[in-house]
Amino acid sequence: MLRNEWYLDEPDLVDDRRRCRRLLDRFNATGADDDAGRATILRQLVGRVGDDVVVMPRFQCSYGTQIALGHRSFVNHDALFMDDATITLAADVRIGPRTQLLTAQHPVADHHRRRDGWERPLPISIGDDTWLGAGVIVCPGVTIGENAVIGAGSVVTRDVPDQVLAAGNPARVIREI
Repeated sequence: MLRNEWYLDEPDLVDDRRRCRRLLDRFNATGADDDAGRATILRQLVGRVGDDVVVMPRFQCSYGTQIALGHRSFVNHDALFMDDATITLAADVRIGPRTQLLTAQHPVADHHRRRDGWERPLPISIGDDTWLGAGVIVCPGVTIGENAVIGAGSVVTRDVPDQVLAAGNPARVIREI
């Protein structure tokens, strides 16, 4: 999994996900005024957390350890980071509510392997000063450039260059910004 190759689930991965869910239970149960408590749990959960990062509950992820959150990034309510591969947010990234960053890919042409549970994770990277609107879905292996804006409800299936507005399903570049 860590080499972004095809793999099957195994007991160690199940244990890692269970550890993650326990931390998420604590994180998501923090009181509205307990910013310090959430920050402490987030640093136990996530691989790298920059300064002044805010992640709002309810947050969900697969492992946590594969996530890097850059300085001053903001992740709004109900985000899902399926971090089977690395998910990297650079500095000053804004993630809208109910956004999904999904790194797991399953076999398309071979239904037998898909039925058996094979998957391959592909990393997601989001550049500095980028904003993903509410309900955006980012698919496995996508890189979104710096100072890009992704319109609400978009499904990003391919890389997005720097300094553009992209929107739709599948997302396409609307204009430069």
